[in-house]
Amino acid sequence: MKHLKKISAVALTMAMAASLAACGGSGSGSAPAASTAPEASAPAGGDADKTYTVGVVQQMQHVALDAATQGFQDALKEKLGDKVDIQVQNASGDSNNCNTIVSSFLSNGVDLMMANGTTALQAAAAATEEVPILGTSITEYGVALDLTDFDGTTGFNVSGTSDLAPLDQQAEMIHEWFPDAKTVGLLSCSAEPNSAYQVNTVQGYLEDMGYTCTSYTFSDSNDLAAVAESACANSDVMYIPTDNTAAQNAELIGNIAVAAKTPIIAGEEGICSGCGVATLTISYYDIGYATGEMAYEILVNGADPATMPIQYAPQFTKEYNPTICEELGLTPPEGYQAIGE
Repeated sequence: MKHLKKISAVALTMAMAASLAACGGSGSGSAPAASTAPEASAPAGGDADKTYTVGVVQQMQHVALDAATQGFQDALKEKLGDKVDIQVQNASGDSNNCNTIVSSFLSNGVDLMMANGTTALQAAAAATEEVPILGTSITEYGVALDLTDFDGTTGFNVSGTSDLAPLDQQAEMIHEWFPDAKTVGLLSCSAEPNSAYQVNTVQGYLEDMGYTCTSYTFSDSNDLAAVAESACANSDVMYIPTDNTAAQNAELIGNIAVAAKTPIIAGEEGICSGCGVATLTISYYDIGYATGEMAYEILVNGADPATMPIQYAPQFTKEYNPTICEELGLTPPEGYQAIGE
């Protein structure tokens, strides 16, 4: 039996899980063009006449989380049609809003909750041990849920999908693009434990390569600009992980970085579109879709989230931002495709 410590606003520890395949699809972080969903077939198990209520709490609005929520909705609608009522609420980056939304869903008797983002997942897991919970856009579940012995399944009412891309390969991208750089600034939000996990891991790889690394943390969007300016001024190159606050403010960071002529390697496509030169990214739509398929298995076929392994993206795409590369006079190495291609 896994041990879940009482979750506070920020939970910190580290564990790694072996990667398991999620659903297939493109490496792009945005949803494909809408298409007409096939007519839903009758559920393979359970009550064919039952209508399910699913609550989605999304941590904040930005392109990656939006794509994951869309994929989740598309998967459930394709499988259940009008037999599922999906209620989506956005917490606007406020942990108190996450708690309020989760409490409302529980009061309304939802059959399942989907938590999109670490803070949303923490709020849901702290609120109930009975209602099934699926997370998505979570980098490392052991860190997010403060698990002492995470091995790929939680052992309680939580499962879901991860947005973790290989961190060693992201670190290698910095060396591939900037082999002569000496200093790397690692920019992240101190309120996001999964960001700290990524930064610490990438820093270890970079220091093994001979780089001098400095971590620059901001508490929220209010002090982000000042911290980003300091990081750019003191770094040859910067790394930003899959950080929700950074993603929501990527264009602000980009304006600062371009003015300082400081290139950024980003943890995912949405951040790279706003401020980065390159990324190794996953498809957030795909992991959201895979989460929707997991929800169907729980709702209709009685799958137990306690024993459902966390799923990981099956493929990763090397992308570059042609606009910022041109502004900084950079030519991408072989093997990268332009964002949006």
